[in-house]
Amino acid sequence: MSQPIRLGISTCPNDTFAFHALLTESIDLDGFAFTTELLDVEELNEGMASGAFDVAKMSYHAMLHQAANLRLLSAGSALGFGVGPVVLSRAGYERDRPEVPVVLTPGRWTTASLLWQLFHGGEPCARDMRPVHFARIMPALQNAEADLGICIHEGRFTWQDSGLELAEDLGARWEMETQTPLPLGGIAAGRHLDMETTQRLATVVRRSVEWGWSHRESCLPSMSKYAQEQSEDVLWAHVDLYVNEWTLDLGPQGLIAIDALNRLAKAKGLIQTGGLEIVQG
Repeated sequence: MSQPIRLGISTCPNDTFAFHALLTESIDLDGFAFTTELLDVEELNEGMASGAFDVAKMSYHAMLHQAANLRLLSAGSALGFGVGPVVLSRAGYERDRPEVPVVLTPGRWTTASLLWQLFHGGEPCARDMRPVHFARIMPALQNAEADLGICIHEGRFTWQDSGLELAEDLGARWEMETQTPLPLGGIAAGRHLDMETTQRLATVVRRSVEWGWSHRESCLPSMSKYAQEQSEDVLWAHVDLYVNEWTLDLGPQGLIAIDALNRLAKAKGLIQTGGLEIVQG
């Protein structure tokens, strides 16, 4: 008898690439019957908090906040160098910079929001942070509805054509200050699942990532179906940047990076956790 699992992943190309084999049942699912929802990452963060999923892609910010209720799978993470969110400004921002700018973030519990608070939490610009869906950020800046916006996902590759300006690369600052890759998101399993089930799930996720690497072009239909940006060049640029050795297994350097995020966030009083338990596949 199959074991039902409620799975949540994001619509981003790196997730639809990594999970294409699972979604299409192109690999051995080890007896699991997945019911999968594809949502915005902040919806996934909130869904795991409310118990809507057994396993889901989550921002590392949200995972650290909910660490007592979760285990992190060793496969499936988005973590690396040059992958960080960028802060964009509306046209004319530098000319008439307001004392307290309106800053749009892609969700309260995203790692992007955590980075902003780590680096700017004591400044006036942190006083008016407004979470919105990530796809709304660049249009809002173009319409002068906000002053700054933290841009993630495909927008990181397309913002140069938007008429907006780069205010800061948060990922570059993270790398400069920590000398580690930036941990953006990973696959979390609820602690209501026993360890044997969680280990099997970690193996299935790893198997799906491996299949994607071996059948690269076959993943394109899933990537295109859910992406905000339909250019194949942008889709593959996204995958090539966010799907890497740490997606297959976090390894020692990945664990060091997650620990650095945890330590810095705790030092700033932004989270109170003892860290994440990692489950190998």
